Amino acid sequence: MKRILFVNQDITPYVEETELSRMGKLAPHKIQGSGAEIRTFMPSWGNINKRRGQLHEVIRLSGQNIPVDDTDHPLIIKVASITGTKVQVYFIDNEELFARKGQMTDADGNYYTDNGERMAFFARGVIETIKKLRWVPDIIHCQGQMASLIPLYVKKAYNNDPAIKDAKVITSLFSEMQDTLFEKNFKQCMLFNDITLEDLEKYNNDIDSKELAKIAIDFSDGLIIASNDMDDDIISYAKGSGIKTLSSMDEDFANNYIDFYESL
Repeated sequence: MKRILFVNQDITPYVEETELSRMGKLAPHKIQGSGAEIRTFMPSWGNINKRRGQLHEVIRLSGQNIPVDDTDHPLIIKVASITGTKVQVYFIDNEELFARKGQMTDADGNYYTDNGERMAFFARGVIETIKKLRWVPDIIHCQGQMASLIPLYVKKAYNNDPAIKDAKVITSLFSEMQDTLFEKNFKQCMLFNDITLEDLEKYNNDIDSKELAKIAIDFSDGLIIASNDMDDDIISYAKGSGIKTLSSMDEDFANNYIDFYESL
């Protein structure tokens, strides 16, 4: 029985229903129904109704400080179960980074200037929590832009950690990318353990959404084209990477995913 870790940007019903948030719910639910053992993570966005969603803090998993670009951020872990399913969701939280009305953008639609820092914190928070759970995944499946740094961290920063060193990393590519530049220190925010600026040298110093997608692709073991209207440049880069790729947007995606997991 496979152990599958889903790292999601969005999951309905906690946030607005979109293509990405629907898959955030459906993929863990359907894969779990096949007999796989799963764990599911997402950010604790400030627009989530914590009371309605019945989120509560897991004290034994909270309290660790995650340093990002020389700033320590306390990690808070919350948990809830999706109504009508057996899927339990772990929420990565930090008051400074996630207690905002918007998710990736403010009320005027402007990208938050520290989204790169938030991504680095989220990625490391997921991995550190998995280590505390003493649960070793076979597959780490990343869905959404907020999960884009997970492949880099698994392959470079935690590559000798017994909790995840043998896991295969899959990135699902969605059309939810926004054409935006991240903060100037984004590369600096990514640095941790064995990750160096030399590892990131091939990517533009001004990291935008496409460069971020390229980083996720390059450090993944498998790719899934999860949207029909993906950016042509990203599709071309994915196909040119030589990484095993699945195109699956049909109703039978769960069986396709399971077969894809087995093929890696």
